[in-house]
Order: sequence, then structure tokens, then C-alpha cells
Amino acid sequence: MAKVHEIKPEKVAVVADIVEKLKAAQSVTICSYSGLTVEQATNLRKLCREQNVQYCVLKNRLVLRAMQELGITGLENLMEGPNAFVFGTGDVTDAPKVINQFIEKNKLQSLEIKGGLMGEEVLDANGVKAIAALPGREELLATLVGCLVSPVSSLVAVLDEIAEKKEAA
Repeated sequence: MAKVHEIKPEKVAVVADIVEKLKAAQSVTICSYSGLTVEQATNLRKLCREQNVQYCVLKNRLVLRAMQELGITGLENLMEGPNAFVFGTGDVTDAPKVINQFIEKNKLQSLEIKGGLMGEEVLDANGVKAIAALPGREELLATLVGCLVSPVSSLVAVLDEIAEKKEAA
């Protein structure tokens, strides 16, 4: 289990920045990236920027300190080895989707989802993957609009048919 050490004065600003990222994030995905090539890491960072998701490699002990300041517990066991943190500030599904799709598309074993946060709720790897499988907010809104428009357009079609039959008679 990772220990939280005394923080050096020069690291206070870094911890404060991490605290702000955690506060702003709708979700955080924690990944082990050992074995990722430079090209793969560059492509992942580019994809994250395109999706308005922030990919950061941060020191585990500084992230633990920031979480401690926010009262977030339960992720200490994930804070071992090299970790990348993916902050999604838009939709809850953004960060998990970007990472999960990148892993699946590139058939990677060198990038592994370890767990994460949804708001302040701690998720294991399966929980993060389940969030990634959910439709995003925009998709849900489009589905809702489609459901609302469908009955109305059917009603209009029926009324048009009735009007045509009356005109023909």
C-alpha cells in the first residue's frame, strides 16, 4: 500500500492543481501504462485532447495527498507503479470511453484500466469499463428526442391518410 509522505513546499502547488482537477472532473480513470510505446502514448494524448479529456502522468503520492485533502478514500491500493490519470470534465462517460476504446482499437495489453472515480464514488476496473459501455449524454438526448418525435410523426401520417380518404370520397 502506498504511503502518503510529508509534502515538500514546492509540491504544494502541484497538489493544489490536482485538487482542482479532481473537483472539476465528472470522472477519473486510473490506468497503468507500463510498456506503452512513445507513439502509442502520443496517439492516446492526441485522442484525449480531441475528446476534451485530460491525460496526465502524475506522482501517486501527490494524487494521494490531493485525494486526502478532498476526503476521497478507497483508491490507495491502485497507487502503485506508473499510473496515468484521465480526467473527464464533460460527460461522466468521456474519460472511461476514450481509454477503453483506445485499448480495444489497438488491442493493447500495455495499457490497463485499474479503476477510477465517478464523482466521489470509487470504481474498480470493471466499474470503469461498465461506465465506458454506457451511452453518453448526447446519445441519450438524441434517443429521447427520437422517442418523442416518433409518436407525433405517426399521428401526422395517420391524419394525412384520413384527410386524403375524405378528399377522395
